[in-house]
Amino acid sequence: MKKRIVYITICVLICLAIGFLSSIATQSSVNDWYLSLNKPSFTPPNWLFAPVWTALYIMMGIAAGIVWSKGYHHIWVKTALYHFVFQLLLNALWSIVFFGLKNPLAGMVVILALLTVIILTIKWFKVISKPAALLMIPYVLWVAFAAALNYKIWELNP
Repeated sequence: MKKRIVYITICVLICLAIGFLSSIATQSSVNDWYLSLNKPSFTPPNWLFAPVWTALYIMMGIAAGIVWSKGYHHIWVKTALYHFVFQLLLNALWSIVFFGLKNPLAGMVVILALLTVIILTIKWFKVISKPAALLMIPYVLWVAFAAALNYKIWELNP
């Protein structure tokens, strides 16, 4: 149990660190470029993003820590965690591309890849731990919503 708590703590801290680093790219544009964009009616208020992402990064970290605690020596655990790391990198890349480079079209490509890898990660997490897979469901739903938002922003800002 102690090992599981350590692994969960490490994973949560890594996820939050990635989120923090992503927010640097986001902050560079959120108060000017993003405000000037035409956005769809279903766009959430800006203040909502930070608490939602914080909660999602914590749940993602808990999920990854649970999987890691099952034994990194096992090929399925390694495969699941490789998928997890890849989706985490795509998550950060999306912020850099969409906000940092101010490119909604390229952001759409990245977020579709991200969605695909999150689904694969959930599939692998389910093989190892159903609770870990379930912890990833709010994340995939939020990213699907973000993809719809990304698409509409791209469409509304030719």
